[in-house]
Amino acid sequence: MSVACGVECVVVLGCLRWAWKRCTYIGNDDSATWPTATPEEFERVPHICRLILAVYEPDLRNPQYPPPGGYRLNPDWLVKRVTYEETQGRSPPYIIYADHDNREIVLAIRGLNLVKESDYKLLLDNRIGMQMFDGGYAHHGLLKSATWLLNQESETLKKLWLENGSNYRMVFAGHSLGSGVASLLTVIVANHIDRLGGVPRDKIRCYAIAPARCMSLNLAVKYADVIHSVILQDDFLPRTATPLEDIFKSLFCLPCLLFLICLRDTFIPEGRKLRDPRRLYAPGRMYHIVERRFCRCGRYPPEVRTAIPVDGRFEHIVLSCNATSDHGIIWIEREAEKAIKMMKESSGETLTTPPKVQRLERLQTIEKEHKDALERAVSLNIPHAVTSTEEHEDEEEAEVPRSQSADAPEVQSKSNSGKTNWDELVETLMKKKKLGNLATDASPSQ
Repeated sequence: MSVACGVECVVVLGCLRWAWKRCTYIGNDDSATWPTATPEEFERVPHICRLILAVYEPDLRNPQYPPPGGYRLNPDWLVKRVTYEETQGRSPPYIIYADHDNREIVLAIRGLNLVKESDYKLLLDNRIGMQMFDGGYAHHGLLKSATWLLNQESETLKKLWLENGSNYRMVFAGHSLGSGVASLLTVIVANHIDRLGGVPRDKIRCYAIAPARCMSLNLAVKYADVIHSVILQDDFLPRTATPLEDIFKSLFCLPCLLFLICLRDTFIPEGRKLRDPRRLYAPGRMYHIVERRFCRCGRYPPEVRTAIPVDGRFEHIVLSCNATSDHGIIWIEREAEKAIKMMKESSGETLTTPPKVQRLERLQTIEKEHKDALERAVSLNIPHAVTSTEEHEDEEEAEVPRSQSADAPEVQSKSNSGKTNWDELVETLMKKKKLGNLATDASPSQ
């Protein structure tokens, strides 16, 4: 009897300890050891958020729901607006904007619309491990949407880039559901830069606001140089490894779902999570906006931290009343605007002294962080992870067939209308990577 009571006490104490740790865990803990971001690398985020918000406006000249301070956009530079009626459920609505002030061509995609059945169909078009892509896995529905969008707009983007002297940056941005489409679209473009007029990789950028988990860990780290994810404090979506379709099917009982996910993940070892090639993650480099540091109550002046995490990459659900509100694009825009103002004010206070981090030094640090993250992924035996040297070798090998076929008629990648057929390019990429994965998996047994 005493043994049974002792076991019962141990179980109760263990449950209480788990409950205490989960209830006291806050969003600040995810990035507590990360360095702070510089104003130069974060200053575009509030502007990108306003561009995504502009997708919701039917007329930028007469906005109905402008953010504080307005959109600060030139309606004459709006190249194209595409609605649900035009996408026919294949993609969320989006705009193309030629930002001549900042020398950028921006394709901005809106987030999930809770009343649109087509958005749910996009989320439901996936099964775990269904879609192999570029040496990893991706969400099938989001990848298909990204491919469709490129088939529709690649010629427009290419024309804009060439007309503006081939020196503008090509920026893809999205919120929530749109962030997954934008991220996978960026991966496709980064592998076929010649199809958009030869845009160099260092001029391609993606901003995934409140990002969805849409790609496997090796891809999330591999493309951290071109994809930037922005997360506000306790946002549930980047932390929830549950498939997107299950999250939004359970949207109206989300607190219950998040609690069950916490309970389930407690018993899954970290190593098992890392070695699962089908587990999806939020993409790229992380920018974490932290405004609640010690508790869930009250807001402090926002601080932005950045890193390319590999292990412990936003794996813990935060049981917070702000988990859903922090997902809103309106709140992210406001807090990002506050954060960048504070950064500039603090840097402006010491005009007589050089900045703490020189621009060139910071660029070198960012490159080193990406290299270290790739090596860390390899050391943790992340499936199909590659080092920076292997990544460059793959890019050089990919350039050979492109240069050989430059003068030949592009039969396979061109449709009857003369446009690039992105479906065939993506399919070729998937087949190539799948064969490479099979060879890698077979090599140890030979």
